[in-house]
Amino acid sequence: MHKHSRRLLRGIGLVCALALGATACGGSDDGGSSGKSVSQEDVQAALKKGGTITVWAWEPTLEQVAAGFEKEHPGVKVNLVNAGTNNDQYTALQNAISAKKGVPDVAQIEYYAMGQFALTEQLTDLKGFGAEKLAARYSPGPWNGVKAGGDGVYALPMDSGPMALFYNKKVFDTYGIEVPTTWDEYLTAARDLHKKNPKAYITADTGDAGFATSMLWQAGSHPYTVNGTKVKIDFSDAGAGKFTAVWQKLIDEKLLAPVTSWSDEWYKGLGDGSIATLATGAWMPANLESGVKNASGDWRAAPLPQWTAGDKAGAENGGSALALPELGKNEALAYAFVEYANAGKGVQTRLANGAFPATTADLQSSTFQDTEFPYFGGQQANKIFAEAAANVADDWSYLPYQVYANSIFNDTVGKAYVSGTTLAEGLKSWQDASVKYGKEQGFTVEQ
Repeated sequence: MHKHSRRLLRGIGLVCALALGATACGGSDDGGSSGKSVSQEDVQAALKKGGTITVWAWEPTLEQVAAGFEKEHPGVKVNLVNAGTNNDQYTALQNAISAKKGVPDVAQIEYYAMGQFALTEQLTDLKGFGAEKLAARYSPGPWNGVKAGGDGVYALPMDSGPMALFYNKKVFDTYGIEVPTTWDEYLTAARDLHKKNPKAYITADTGDAGFATSMLWQAGSHPYTVNGTKVKIDFSDAGAGKFTAVWQKLIDEKLLAPVTSWSDEWYKGLGDGSIATLATGAWMPANLESGVKNASGDWRAAPLPQWTAGDKAGAENGGSALALPELGKNEALAYAFVEYANAGKGVQTRLANGAFPATTADLQSSTFQDTEFPYFGGQQANKIFAEAAANVADDWSYLPYQVYANSIFNDTVGKAYVSGTTLAEGLKSWQDASVKYGKEQGFTVEQ
């Protein structure tokens, strides 16, 4: 569902810089288009009239959602287009917006990328559609994501990625290792496992921006402060120090499998027990079931280890929403589809086909929480995921050019995994490069 792409996306930042003089980035502190007003009466009239909307998305369960929507509204046609996954689609979307041609009516956008489109006023602010009234339906992390650091509502959450610890119970039992509840215990487990079996590692990590920012989030770090075009970047707070202290030891003691995530070697390691845990979003079970079939029954889910014993802090890793590009057409009909997909009957359709919800009612429902996962030995893993979703702090911010920042992660922080550069030094390098880029694009950046 969510694979981190490291390909470079420059277009959005460049458009922002070029448009600053025309107030496309600086017209308001919260960004986005706020002048449109579409009532529920307008939406119902659009559904009655019918028409065609084009939806750019890669999320597979939307196929069933679109079919259900068309069945319920026979005069409506949903043209579902896979324009590529994450960055590939963002590049295509930015090109269409720049050309003012071929812009879809609805687009799937991940939370970390939302700010770039919202700040440049390329997304319709859905507050004029009454979307803010739906806030209570969603868990805090996803709702914070669609607000993109501003006062607008730039999309409706489709799914979420509250983090959990997936671990190979068979490996832990074989070597008499307790499931860690803190990151210090995790470090101890890593040492114990690798000592007992030098070919086994607690996890694989060669440097990943999404994982690093999620860990900082959980640690209470706030590296990014965003107020419109005013940005502050600082990786030196206490939360960042917690992360680097533990992870630097894992790197220095060579306790991390030198395997790239999502590679064939990575899947093999998850299957043969040489990679014993994976801290990631709650969307992961489907990937384990399809990619690591031979280890069915071996794996379990547990709460994410804590930086302070007794805490229950969580973080998001992955997840996306459906937005209305400003240049899209048939907005009332497009919004009707988005609300159906992410707040209406479409939610149940997606859950039935394996999606992970962003809606609180579904997260808390007995049907969802009592679901047994055969892959996890019959464990009711959704209970762990639902609690994780409820414990995500809602004060995290991404940069309004996070896609670019993530693309240079391996050139900065990534060096700590392959050279004598420390993780703290790598974060400072990432900070400096992100500050430089932001200033070049016309942002006011401090550190």
